[in-house]
Amino acid sequence: MKKTGFIYDESYFWHDNGSGALHLASGGWVQSHTYGEDPETKRRFKNLMDISGLTPQLKSIAPRSATRDDIELFHLPSYVDKVKQLSAANGGDAGQIAIVGRGSYEIALLSAGGAMTAVDAVMDGDVQNVYALTRPPGHHAEAQEGMGFCLFNNVAIAAKHAKKKYNLERILVLDWDVHHGNGTEQAFYDDESTLFISIHQDRLFPAERGYIEHCGQGKGEGYNVNIPLPAGTGNAGYMHAFEKIVGPIVDQFKPELIIVSAGQDPSFFDPLARMMVTANGFYRFAEFMKKLAEKHCDGRLVLCHEGGYSAAYVPFCSLAIVEAMSEIKTEVDDPFMEGFGVPVETLFPHEEQAVQAVIDQQSKFWNFSAEKVGNSL
Repeated sequence: MKKTGFIYDESYFWHDNGSGALHLASGGWVQSHTYGEDPETKRRFKNLMDISGLTPQLKSIAPRSATRDDIELFHLPSYVDKVKQLSAANGGDAGQIAIVGRGSYEIALLSAGGAMTAVDAVMDGDVQNVYALTRPPGHHAEAQEGMGFCLFNNVAIAAKHAKKKYNLERILVLDWDVHHGNGTEQAFYDDESTLFISIHQDRLFPAERGYIEHCGQGKGEGYNVNIPLPAGTGNAGYMHAFEKIVGPIVDQFKPELIIVSAGQDPSFFDPLARMMVTANGFYRFAEFMKKLAEKHCDGRLVLCHEGGYSAAYVPFCSLAIVEAMSEIKTEVDDPFMEGFGVPVETLFPHEEQAVQAVIDQQSKFWNFSAEKVGNSL
């Protein structure tokens, strides 16, 4: 049996954001260039998978479309109506920088359905883990509105689907996209059965979200973990957060399923962030989460593609992730970091301080004692 599944559909690349530059629509002083959430980033990743020979070594899985009932596991009916109406007309903004093009509603259903299909594949034992190249992305979408290129919250819907269909009591959703996963946080803020961890650049997007003191409420208090890292954090700083915070908390939570919002925008070359993670760093992120999944939930791990806006570099970062998940090494090496004397493997004091601040905040809920928890990966 092939260990790793891969989900994509050509229609994902056909979701049309219109013309623009970075995160703005074109017009006025903004001349159309490359819009941030551009299909080329994902298409080039799939192309690299193909020419490297990795795609045929994975189990190709066709996504199904989510139903309206599936989408309404999280989103309000009035918001679903809005997306559907915009899609059937001439498009428009479904919230805050959440552009709907003609036909985007059906593609967004297929994107959310792709995340659900990935969950079914690992829960039914068809594969051990899955990478879902879903588009449009989802982690910013809140119940009542879209945001940050996201229409429906793929990961939140998939997690709620997993709980409903498989009666799971403990699901981990980890978000390493460089922007805070505000929509997913909203979905589970008062839910003790879903542990949400977001590792993101401090005070980037959205405004006033993702602070360390945002720890959940009611029964969900302590099950929301925000890890804001300073701009310029590289591989070493990220891995310090994984080892000192993610590992110990997950060891105590013991999830039955792990879902990751995999945004490759913490990369060294991303135009919408200021982090310094390399392709090798993303390999290590995926390897770390894979080991946690093997330790706690028989390897059941789903990664859903989120952000990542360097069309040249995202394919190499994403390929490295799938290599780690599948344990298949291709002949592809990172061509962009050769000769770069950047300190991505240096852990700086201000990065340690940022991690320690999260530990201090979360210590009222989780045990970070080295003697009792320890990193056993």
